[in-house]
Amino acid sequence: MSEGIVFAVITISDTCHEDATKDRSGPRLVQLISENFENPRILKEILPDEKELIKQKLLQLSSPEVSTACILTTGGTGFAARDVTPEATKEVLDKECPQLAMAIGMHSLQKTKFAALSRSVCGIAGKTLIINFPGSEKAVVECFDYIKDLLPHALHLINNDLALVRKTHEKLQGSSVAQSPTPHVCPHKTGKGDGVDRNSPYPMLPVNEALNLILQTVKTQETLPNLLKNFKSPVDIPPFRASIKDGYAMKSSGFSGSKKVIGYISAGDSIISDDFEEDECYKINTGAPVPLKADCVVQVEDTKLLKTKKNGQEDLVEILVEPKKDLDIRPLGCDLSKNSPLFPSVDLSPVVVKSLMASVGHAVPLHKPLVAVISTGSELLDPQDYPIEGKIYDSNTTMLRQLLQYFGFECFVTKVLSDDFEEVSETLSSIYDEVDFVICSGGVSMGDKDFIKPVLQKLGFQLLVGRVNMKPGKPMTFAAKGDKYFFGLPGNPVSAFVCFHLFALPAVRWCSGWTQEKCMLPVVQVILENQSVPLDPRPEYMRATITSRNGQLYASITGNQMSSRLQSIVGADVLVHLPARTETKTEAKAGDILPASVLRYDFITKYE
Repeated sequence: MSEGIVFAVITISDTCHEDATKDRSGPRLVQLISENFENPRILKEILPDEKELIKQKLLQLSSPEVSTACILTTGGTGFAARDVTPEATKEVLDKECPQLAMAIGMHSLQKTKFAALSRSVCGIAGKTLIINFPGSEKAVVECFDYIKDLLPHALHLINNDLALVRKTHEKLQGSSVAQSPTPHVCPHKTGKGDGVDRNSPYPMLPVNEALNLILQTVKTQETLPNLLKNFKSPVDIPPFRASIKDGYAMKSSGFSGSKKVIGYISAGDSIISDDFEEDECYKINTGAPVPLKADCVVQVEDTKLLKTKKNGQEDLVEILVEPKKDLDIRPLGCDLSKNSPLFPSVDLSPVVVKSLMASVGHAVPLHKPLVAVISTGSELLDPQDYPIEGKIYDSNTTMLRQLLQYFGFECFVTKVLSDDFEEVSETLSSIYDEVDFVICSGGVSMGDKDFIKPVLQKLGFQLLVGRVNMKPGKPMTFAAKGDKYFFGLPGNPVSAFVCFHLFALPAVRWCSGWTQEKCMLPVVQVILENQSVPLDPRPEYMRATITSRNGQLYASITGNQMSSRLQSIVGADVLVHLPARTETKTEAKAGDILPASVLRYDFITKYE
């Protein structure tokens, strides 16, 4: 963005003028400007709701001597008697900017109907752009987010910076290829894939059809689910009557009053079977076994220490409440009774399986598929290598390995291969001696050096998926040979990222024995925050950040979505499912409700 712009932020509020610590919107505006503009110079003022004072300050800041490029006011735009910011602003303007004010207002109305009660104005005084924002911190954030990308161009126009204005216009017209690449619409046509008919011979499958075909092919592991379904608990939990509190175990027939402490029972001690008198008790810890002849525990808070022995141990206590039968005792088997099913339903989460089996003194080996990650490309460098002209660093191997680990699976082998038919063939022919799955990135498109599909055919694999109707990730490939499986993900990092989540992860989970409905990423409904998102001829999966606002989930697309731009996964909480473009629907707009696949366990970035 622009560099060295002079901003002024004016908070207009009687309350904040009297106590600056109550000003939330002004400091937030300063923060937003600092985050979105390089080296800005920011002037900060707090004024009361006095029309003449506001007017004089605007005149001062917009004078040539101060050279403020943009003044943002917050507050005083409503219907109250002392809300006079718009009136003061209008008196200093040379030109009004009604379209800008209307655009901000329309954007705000999509957030709340109360935006209709704002009378904000925008305009130009000399060479200074003045914009009124409402007074709430929330409104300030929303309004600034809408105008932040417009401000540089607006200021260039005001200052007659023709070179910068022309550059922006060229971008909008699509002549600046480096910054705004022309979207590539891939043909849906299926052909022979030879020198005459160069269209791919593989049909373009819908996402759901491709996923169903994959899950129908991959063999699920049935041994563990059946074992868990039929497993009976060999023990009671707890295996004895256990104290719920720290206190005193006694007989409820003994009533309240003073009692002699005849022993101490800690967690892990043996069960005391000896009888004792009604005016006697045992001091007992939480979780310790209750004596056979005791039928209640009185918590320590309901007692009073009367006497200690010479060694400091308790000797006599007063029970201040009437003891009741079964008070603060967990009965034998109250959590889990012997010979009852340990698993109410099949849940293959390692945390669930290992914890429950451990609780009854058993261990069970969890079957997990063995997975290898391969990246192909003669241009790839190991991240530890020195830079070489014409080469790029391999990020896909690291990314796919980390994703497998994040979702609880191990990557047993990683390899980086050059674009050489024999090397790819030799590696794939031997690697399945060690693993069940290969997840490979690159080499699956229509290039001269894309050898993956020919190698798979040579090795006797059945190519079940060769193209998918989606963006990014159209060349996604799936092949199988017996109980060995191959995923060919596109080489562009974001395409590999998306295809891993939508296809490879569900397949690996399914092979592990997960129920099919839990194999896929959870899907939630989100409200789009971006003003306008052009739709592609193919369904698209865009990375987005989630904000929870009053119980609703709002999705903000994470910048440029080119499949080569790995930065778009930064802050990506979900994949927003955008429908394919139609004649009647060419763009998604702010306020649209869309499905989104959840990428992270902690998928809400911000709460408002």
